[in-house]
Amino acid sequence: NHPTSAKLCGPTSLCLFFRPKIGIQWLEPAPLPAGSSKLRGPQFEIILFNSSWFSNTELSYVNQGEAALREALGILQQQNGWQTETYQGKGELVLSTVLPRLGKVFRMETVLDVPVDQLYYELFEKLEQMPEWNPTLSRVKILQRIGKDTLLTHEITAQHPGNLIGQRDFVSVRHCWKKETTVYLVGTATHSEFMPMQKGQVRAESGLSCIVLQPLEGDQRHTRFTWLLCMDLKGWIPKSIINRLVPQSQADFIRYLRQHLSTTAHP
Repeated sequence: NHPTSAKLCGPTSLCLFFRPKIGIQWLEPAPLPAGSSKLRGPQFEIILFNSSWFSNTELSYVNQGEAALREALGILQQQNGWQTETYQGKGELVLSTVLPRLGKVFRMETVLDVPVDQLYYELFEKLEQMPEWNPTLSRVKILQRIGKDTLLTHEITAQHPGNLIGQRDFVSVRHCWKKETTVYLVGTATHSEFMPMQKGQVRAESGLSCIVLQPLEGDQRHTRFTWLLCMDLKGWIPKSIINRLVPQSQADFIRYLRQHLSTTAHP
């Protein structure tokens, strides 16, 4: 396991953030406010900033997002242990593996006929508009923005007749990290006073979600789309059923996304 970021605050509200190096990659934080400074060593990075810019709760959300990113990067680097689950007609390959903390993790890989920037715009900047083209969602709400690249969100799934799962809601931290031409969109379940448990709804949890958007080699008009996903839908549903539904939900999402992108001009 990779070490997590550590924060040390002094009496003058100045904070030191120690960020570990992962392999050859640095986890770049969201753009820091003016006046912050940064120092890098061989295996660590120290960021000095004023803690009054963020509350302890907001810093906690940022840390959760970055921890989810570190975990996802570790999983993405694993070459062995993946088994094929499904292969869809348009090239959507879904693999799976079982990990100690998360349980079964699904990995979808496909190529989309749009550039990375457009997908980033649709999947992060226009997050609240997702139910307009994804009928599996009835509502997505950004509860809080922390800096530029961290969001606290609430999602409610759509209620359909005969739906085996029933309606669920999720409260998540979402975090965006850009490394050169690649974009990482990660999410993980969290708790928030802004959105307590809702009467009549089952609060499901996203153990980990990470979408990786990478320009296709030799053709930046196309994007290699990789999606790690594991979730706990709670309630009475057996794991065996969940493990069949999750890869199908990934395939459905890609299908709706393709349909939406075919009618959407580049922003």
